[in-house]
Amino acid sequence: MFNFRTSRTRFVGAAATVVLGALSLTACNNGTGTRDEGASAAATPTAHSSSSTAPSSTTSPSAVGSSATKATPTAGSKRPTAGAAASKAPVSSNKPVTCEGSNTRTVAAPLNRPVNHMLLTVTNTGSRTCFLYGYPAVRFTDAQSVPPVIEESQPQAVVTLEPGQSGYAAISLSATDGSGHNGYTAKDLTVYFYGRSLKGNVGKAAHPSLPAKGAYIDDSLKVTYWQQSMDDAVNW
Repeated sequence: MFNFRTSRTRFVGAAATVVLGALSLTACNNGTGTRDEGASAAATPTAHSSSSTAPSSTTSPSAVGSSATKATPTAGSKRPTAGAAASKAPVSSNKPVTCEGSNTRTVAAPLNRPVNHMLLTVTNTGSRTCFLYGYPAVRFTDAQSVPPVIEESQPQAVVTLEPGQSGYAAISLSATDGSGHNGYTAKDLTVYFYGRSLKGNVGKAAHPSLPAKGAYIDDSLKVTYWQQSMDDAVNW
C-alpha cells in the first residue's frame, strides 16, 4: 500500500537538500560565506542609479561649448575686431588731378635764346600728381584772345608732374624779323589751364609777374604745348 505520509516526508527532504545545495554554491562563488541572495540584491545599488546620483568630476565638451556661447564679455574687456577698425580708418586718395593755379606755382622769365621768347615754368606744389593738359592759355594786358599754339610742338604724352616737379612751355612774344604788327608792351600776364577735354579752362588761373619794363608782344604771339623738359620747350 502506498504510504502518503512517507512519500511526503521524502519529497520535503529532497527539496530541502536542493535548497541547501544552492545556498552552499552561492557561498563558494563569492568567498564571503553564506548570505541571503534576496537581501543582497535589494541592498546593492544598480549601475544606473549610481551614475545618475554621483556628481561628475569632468565637464563634457558640450557643456564647455554651451558655457562659452552664453558668456558675455564686459564693456571694459570688449575689443574691436580688425575689420571694424579698418572700416573706420580714413581713406586717403592718391588719384592724380589736373594742374591748375591752386596746386602749382607759375613763373614767367624772359629768354636770351631764342630771342623774343619767354619761358613759363609750372611747379607742382600739391601733395598729388597732376597733369598739364594741352598748352597754356595766356592772356596779356589788353589782349582780345589767347594766342594760337605751335602744333608741331605737341609731345607724345601728357606732361605729368609729381609733387615738386616742373613742366615748361615757351611763349614766342614777337617776330624777330619785324614782320609782326600791332605791337605793344604788356605789363601783366594771366595763365589759364586746360582740362583733359581742352574745351575750357579749369581751376584757378595763375598770375606770374612780368619784368619791370614789361614784355613787348605783337600779333605773331604764339605758345608751345606743355613740355616735360625745359630743352624741349625752348626748341621752338
